[in-house]
Amino acid sequence: MTPCESQLWYHFLRNYPIKFRRQKIIGEYIVDFYCAKAHLIIEIDGELHNTIQSNFYDNARTNYFSKKHFRVLRITNEMLENDFYKTCEYIDKVVQAQIDRFNHEAL
Repeated sequence: MTPCESQLWYHFLRNYPIKFRRQKIIGEYIVDFYCAKAHLIIEIDGELHNTIQSNFYDNARTNYFSKKHFRVLRITNEMLENDFYKTCEYIDKVVQAQIDRFNHEAL
């Protein structure tokens, strides 16, 4: 894991009340973090994701996951470095919204 991925895992997701897995294989891809209950994938994007080639690859991955009914949440290293706790609050809100969405659809 990168330093930002480690920070997010060890200081937030590892002990989050809803289970996350790290480095999960989904199809032909490995995602940074995965929450089955929320149908959520979290990808941590560093500087390497700022190229045209990386954007094309990231878009292809996101489209693949979307077709499988996953939401992909992209978090930048900058977000984690500049305001870790606010970023964690944002992730929590997205997780809760995703769970509410799937619970509502199940009714």
